[in-house]
Amino acid sequence: MIFSPQSRVWIYQSDRKLTDAEVAAIQPELDKFTAGWTAHNNLLKAKGEIRYNRFFVLIVDESQAGASGCSIDKSVHFMQQVQQHLGINLFDRFNLAYREGNEVLSLPRDGFEELLKNGSINKDTIVYNNLVQNLAELESKWEVPFKDSWHIQLFRDVVTA
Repeated sequence: MIFSPQSRVWIYQSDRKLTDAEVAAIQPELDKFTAGWTAHNNLLKAKGEIRYNRFFVLIVDESQAGASGCSIDKSVHFMQQVQQHLGINLFDRFNLAYREGNEVLSLPRDGFEELLKNGSINKDTIVYNNLVQNLAELESKWEVPFKDSWHIQLFRDVVTA
């Protein structure tokens, strides 16, 4: 299935890396949810992906049917079920993800700030902008250097120190 670059995107980040077995078990559930995801009884052109065993990405191509408030609520409810089933937190917006070598790691805001202060994270460290709105942004603005992300606004005092 080909999706428009303007397809809407929602990213849910786990507070820990999922095991390969967890990903293998939950991907079919994600596929089942997106295959039956509707808005006002219209089937949405949708898919779900798990990236780096940490990020759940929901994509809806609204050229066919637009996601509505109710359909978005359905996705949130589904993700809450996933969260409960896997014993993870998918809704902590201040659990910040970054790349260290080939690993994607995450920390609460204060832990991230500590790594910034001691130089383990710097302006060139790749961070994940889970606020991207569409597929084009997912491909170009999701994995970005810290200096080019919204994250730098949170830590302006630390970065300039």
